[in-house]
Amino acid sequence: MDDTLTVAVRVKPGAARARVGGRHDGPHGPALVIAVNAPPVDGRATEAARRALADALGIRPAAVALRAGAASRDKLFLVERPTPGLAEALRRLRDGTGP
Repeated sequence: MDDTLTVAVRVKPGAARARVGGRHDGPHGPALVIAVNAPPVDGRATEAARRALADALGIRPAAVALRAGAASRDKLFLVERPTPGLAEALRRLRDGTGP
């Protein structure tokens, strides 16, 4: 098993309702859409997206780190020590085939 899993994410800051799910075809390939209430100021939206991703995958927030895209809506996050089935759970969230 690999030690990390790279997750492409499209962040929608300032959303009326926070949610994780949906697909966006972005510069890093198919990306998971994460809508957050936080504004895109001083990294607040990025931090909110990092925590929302961890929560949606049922893992500790400390296991998720930003790899690229600090100033962009299109980001890459690294998940440390992914458990078996985590990639499948991510695919279901992104493609809307279940929780």
